[in-house]
Amino acid sequence: MKPYRVLLYYIYSPIESPEQYRQEHHLLCLRLNLLGRIIVAPEGLNGTVSGLTADCEAYMAALHADPRFTDIEFKVDEAEGHTFQKLHVRVKPEIVHSDLPVDPLQQTGIHLEPDEFRQLKNDPDVVLVDMRSNYEHEVGRFKGAITFDMENLRELPDHVAEIEHLKNSGKKIITYCTGGIKCEKASAYLLAQGFDNVYQLHGGIIKYGMEAGGEDFDGECYVFDNRVTVPVNHVNPAVISTCYRCGTPTSRMVNCASPVCNNHVTMCEACGFEHQGTCTDDCKNDPNLREYNGTGYYGKQTLSYSPDQGFKSRKGQRLDLTIDNV
Repeated sequence: MKPYRVLLYYIYSPIESPEQYRQEHHLLCLRLNLLGRIIVAPEGLNGTVSGLTADCEAYMAALHADPRFTDIEFKVDEAEGHTFQKLHVRVKPEIVHSDLPVDPLQQTGIHLEPDEFRQLKNDPDVVLVDMRSNYEHEVGRFKGAITFDMENLRELPDHVAEIEHLKNSGKKIITYCTGGIKCEKASAYLLAQGFDNVYQLHGGIIKYGMEAGGEDFDGECYVFDNRVTVPVNHVNPAVISTCYRCGTPTSRMVNCASPVCNNHVTMCEACGFEHQGTCTDDCKNDPNLREYNGTGYYGKQTLSYSPDQGFKSRKGQRLDLTIDNV
């Protein structure tokens, strides 16, 4: 058993004083030596953290002891060490950035547990719809799923017309994402747009891999920590992506080492080292090229942190990182 744990979670539950709770939550994470990214919003909580097993157990117990968060479901994975370099606790308007005019506490798609999803996914009357960004489904997705060429969930309204033919078709629409949080709003939005028979994979790809073996998920699942991608299919795994540089089949994904570019691309290990983690020769000539360490994951450069002000950037301004991690 590995000594560290990685926790992925979210909950839609009103928080009356997000700024005050942000400080309390940050201090809790400091006390437990946790690293990761957490969003606090009036609508709830969303986070991914890593830490030693005992510290993660204490963290989960503390959240479950709060009446607002009793129903949080944690996806728990093992790791050899921290999967984050820093701790970020932010206040945001939403726990997942969508700008969609919906409230998951009022309406959402029917939740399917992993085993229910496994039994339904190949039904001819079922259509799987991926609600993740293009670079995420490029490296891994369910067989036969509909994908959208979108950078984030805010672009979903621009792509709904691509599945307009499913309205009143009698088909079951099952949405899925990494950990379930995007589907809470995406499925609600589809219902608001007149779609019926809308379902969602509860707990997302990660929970499906943990509890149902990950069958028919091709490639690997993109995650928002320094692992970059993780395998989820333990039944019939396959590689569906190719190296951006040489075309060799690979599920290994990096951020381009050029900070100006920073593209998410799949890249084999050999090309990573040969091209210093860059996706093009132009990027390779970037005078501010980041040092490639073999992972293709680069943390934000910060100077200091305080519970009241958060991390400060090089210019002394408070950083405002965006995460769409589940």
